[in-house]
Amino acid sequence: MKSPFAWPESVTAWLFLAPALLFLGTFVLWPIAYLGYLSFTAGSFTQAGMRWVGFSNYLQLALNPDFWQVLGNTIYFTVATVLPSIVIPLGLAVLLNQSFRLRDVLRAAYFIPSITSLVAVGLGWRWLFQTDGPVNALLAQVGIPAIPWLGDTTWAMPVLILLSIWKQLGFNMVVFLAGLQTIPVSRYEAAELDGANGWQQFRHITLPGLRPTLVFVTVTTAIFTLRSFEQVYVVTGGGPLNSTNLLVYYIYQQAFAFFDFGYAAAAATVLLVVTLILLYLQAQVWGQD
Repeated sequence: MKSPFAWPESVTAWLFLAPALLFLGTFVLWPIAYLGYLSFTAGSFTQAGMRWVGFSNYLQLALNPDFWQVLGNTIYFTVATVLPSIVIPLGLAVLLNQSFRLRDVLRAAYFIPSITSLVAVGLGWRWLFQTDGPVNALLAQVGIPAIPWLGDTTWAMPVLILLSIWKQLGFNMVVFLAGLQTIPVSRYEAAELDGANGWQQFRHITLPGLRPTLVFVTVTTAIFTLRSFEQVYVVTGGGPLNSTNLLVYYIYQQAFAFFDFGYAAAAATVLLVVTLILLYLQAQVWGQD
């Protein structure tokens, strides 16, 4: 017999969901809503207050060539970072999934960069690629003249891209290794009996088996890349000539260097929209059979 004091199941469900919904609303939904409000205002928190300006900040973004340069930098940086950050760790994971001596040592060595401080890594990277640094000293040994890596608009961005790929390599490799463990060994044994070579096994067994892992790695890598800040702040400061300035660093400059919070909020809203569009396109690609 059902107790007259029993709560409806819907009430119980909402009680269990309440802590998560409260956290989501406080730390996700409310900040996004407030960001949208700020993007329609002007002024700074150090002045008498914010005033409503409508779409003026978005119009200013559209007419600002610096913003379009930063947006182009961000797209270039994201595409050039995400693709190698998936392909290289996947190849390493397949190799390190085999049994051989020093396998565990190599796994640890590749993973260590992902748990080191990005600020510390950035300082080390800046030292390596300064004009009189070790990289140019090594190039001088083979007769290549010194390259102003961080002072040249052609080379500064590739340095940041290389740093970001190196930093994310270990984490993605471990995720792929975990995904490889979920693929039954019997599938590879059956493929060998059918005469499939290594590439055919990789194409028809490994890649389909890693599909959920590939989705996860692609999405997380894209998000981490789009919100890149520390490497720009530490290594290049957005230079030279704004060539390495990315959207997150640009937003930081507008908000905390020029105290134009409304304009910074508009730029942050654009970044949010770009991220959502990118995630939608990735979902469409990986959702295809």
